[in-house]
Amino acid sequence: MSTPYPFTAIVGQDDLRLGLLLNALSPAVGGVLVRGEKGTAKSTAVRALAALMPEVSVVPGCRFSCDPVSPDPACPDGPHAEAAGVSRAARTVELPVGASEDRLVGALDIERALSEGVKAFEPGLLADAHRGILYVDEVNLLHDHLVDLLLDAAAMGASYVEREGVSVRHAARFLLVGTMNPEEGELRPQLLDRFGLTVEVAASRDTDERVEVVRRRLAYDDDPEGFAARWAEEETALRERIAAARALLPRVVLGDAVLRQIAATCAAFEVDGMRADIVMARTATALAAWAGREEVTADDVRQAALLALPHRRRRNPFDAPGLDEDKLDQTLDEAGPQEDNDDDPDPGPDGGGDGGGGGGVPPQADGDHTPPQGSEGDDTPSQAPDSAPDAPGRSAGAEQQPVAAAEPFRTKMLSVPGLGEGAAGRRSRARTAHGRTTGAVRPQGALTKLHLSATVQAAAPHQRARGRSGRGLVVRRDDLRQATREGREGNLVLFVVDASGSMAARQRMSAVKGAVLSLLLDAYQRRDKVGLVTFRGKEAEVALPPTSSVDAAASRLESLPTGGRTPLAAGLLKAHDVLRVERLRDPSRRPLLVVVTDGRATGGPEPVALARRAARLHQAEGTASVVVDCESGYVRLGLAGELARELGGTAVTLDELRADSIAGLVKDVTAAGRAA
Repeated sequence: MSTPYPFTAIVGQDDLRLGLLLNALSPAVGGVLVRGEKGTAKSTAVRALAALMPEVSVVPGCRFSCDPVSPDPACPDGPHAEAAGVSRAARTVELPVGASEDRLVGALDIERALSEGVKAFEPGLLADAHRGILYVDEVNLLHDHLVDLLLDAAAMGASYVEREGVSVRHAARFLLVGTMNPEEGELRPQLLDRFGLTVEVAASRDTDERVEVVRRRLAYDDDPEGFAARWAEEETALRERIAAARALLPRVVLGDAVLRQIAATCAAFEVDGMRADIVMARTATALAAWAGREEVTADDVRQAALLALPHRRRRNPFDAPGLDEDKLDQTLDEAGPQEDNDDDPDPGPDGGGDGGGGGGVPPQADGDHTPPQGSEGDDTPSQAPDSAPDAPGRSAGAEQQPVAAAEPFRTKMLSVPGLGEGAAGRRSRARTAHGRTTGAVRPQGALTKLHLSATVQAAAPHQRARGRSGRGLVVRRDDLRQATREGREGNLVLFVVDASGSMAARQRMSAVKGAVLSLLLDAYQRRDKVGLVTFRGKEAEVALPPTSSVDAAASRLESLPTGGRTPLAAGLLKAHDVLRVERLRDPSRRPLLVVVTDGRATGGPEPVALARRAARLHQAEGTASVVVDCESGYVRLGLAGELARELGGTAVTLDELRADSIAGLVKDVTAAGRAA
């Protein structure tokens, strides 16, 4: 086994180390989610933590690591007779992103269960991690149903496996640690809430610190054992401090005044539910024990809030996690013991105390882009540059500053027709591992979802020939049938956004950005990948290659400038190139093309004919598409509808895109070649 990098040799990353150590001395804190860019020692720190964990005493031969002092009465390997335990190091079990459900929770031998009536259970990773660390790298890329199983087990301290009337339960208490790069997509807010603490990590910008990181890493790579030996004394001291803090923890007093500060802080920051209060209380207690104190102080509460609340402040995926520290200090002062300081001349910053930044994390940058103030009723659509967007001397021909997006709204359902086989999600119909049962097939490889009635029907005609004499059904491997299920998949939603001068009227572009932002929010909720292509002036560009991070797409959209001619054909051709590459990279993920435009095409020779030919390329590929018609004014040319027909798709206006609109109903997007 390779020698892990010493925990005490990690340079900087104070919040990361503190969050892990608090969970090591008090697992009741609820685990930690580590967010940060790649190459910031996230995985290194987690793997190094295992060497600091106290050894555990287990029942000899128990696959579920039962404690010999108080073994699990429901242990599948039990009941356990009284016996001396054996000590071993706490395990660090890593859950791969591509793991199956059976690998996580364990699997039943269905054939033996049917034919012999025995619960032959093969433990999964949850059993291996019991009384140790369960580490999920890139937890944001884990399938939703696996995350649900994982967090349910972490919350209940047990794992349940139920298949076709056969039920197994075993203890599963572990320290849950997840790491993620926010650029690759976010966790859902309700899943974020299940992690006790969160820490943000970033590479140091201090030259000396970076030099020391490189020096230590090179020394470790050259001689891991020798490097670890040089840090052995520090590791031993830290291990002893964790043990001492664990021993002190039951004696730490959490006074009523401190509890009021915790409750007031959670109420002031409007976090949902009561989990935040409980986590803050446990974290503050652990901080006091870590400092060697028997009483929790206001400083402990403040530090606990910075660790436990930022990820619970998110209201949608475009909010930056963070905490306003000025507001936090004010809340703690008001809720704590006071000495009648009502005449404070400095009441603190006015307004903005509920902003999304703070906590060392800058808010999403939209403060510099004030919404258009134009004359209310004088920014008339009839005077917008729809009739002559590219006339000489018009401001539409020049680049204009970005405008803020309008308030997002709930959109109608857009889906790809047919039945796919892509990654699990919530948009289009697909054959999936979860969903309603639609039929049965012979299993290819290991059986995961038994179709009981089909299996019995396959085995029944052969019972006499197989010499059945008892009550059990004689089942052979060839009789087993795998259930086929239909659920929902995530798609690749590629946005092609017209940023030309004809779209540049400020109120109009604000509405367009609001619509795209709404569709991005919908894509986040449906677990899609998203990409963004924009076109204006003389060319199109890929503003964002396909990614799982809708945050990145929203950020690029916010800073999108407008102006110039309308190279519609260039935008469609660029989208065609992006989709071609993605089909090679991930052929099972079906694309949905969303073109946001008024349908105009200008610039270059025969721009309209060229745009139609580019649209027919998508139709020939069978790409499902929808055109969001942004044309405004009293006189409408219907160009977006013509574009939709060339794409073989559907056109929908901005008003019809709203889920609460009665102007129209958007069904499955028509795919090119569907009739064929």
